[in-house]
Amino acid sequence: MSEPATNPAATSFPAPIVSLPLGLEIFRTYSGALICVEILFGGLVWILVASSNVPVPLLQGWVMFVSLTAFFLSSAYLSLFVTGLADRINTDWNVLDVFYHFMALLFYFAAFVLEAATTAANGGANIKPLPNSTEAVLCITYPRGNIFTVLNEKQYSINVAATVFAFVVTLCYGCSMVMGFKRWRM
Repeated sequence: MSEPATNPAATSFPAPIVSLPLGLEIFRTYSGALICVEILFGGLVWILVASSNVPVPLLQGWVMFVSLTAFFLSSAYLSLFVTGLADRINTDWNVLDVFYHFMALLFYFAAFVLEAATTAANGGANIKPLPNSTEAVLCITYPRGNIFTVLNEKQYSINVAATVFAFVVTLCYGCSMVMGFKRWRM
């Protein structure tokens, strides 16, 4: 009497599709370098917005959420490749790479636009101390638009830097998405 045939699906799994190198070799690729830049500058966006004391919570709350979430997700994504765990998880990493970077691009673009709107809505308002006094005066020179914020010079400078870094991170996510799409189509 012969033994019953074993189900091939129960004994073997298809190999995951990974086109990026595993281990420290990922840092030698453009994709690995871009992910590092995304993490570094995304962390800077997070720190800069938090250090400006979030003068417009309705707009900058989304910026904080996106920068914080993308920072941790990109760090986890990179650590999967550095530790080699991506090879043990059965998934098509090329499709996941494109999907993740597309979603991050959309969210970061919205965050960049909101941060730029917060910065631009300052409208020429300046808080200046009066000479020989402890009091300050608010000078509004050119109010523009429906959104109006009052930022002191330090908050304004911090928000300008956060806007620039958010733009850079948005570009990095876009480049990562394009490179992931090319790997997926190969």
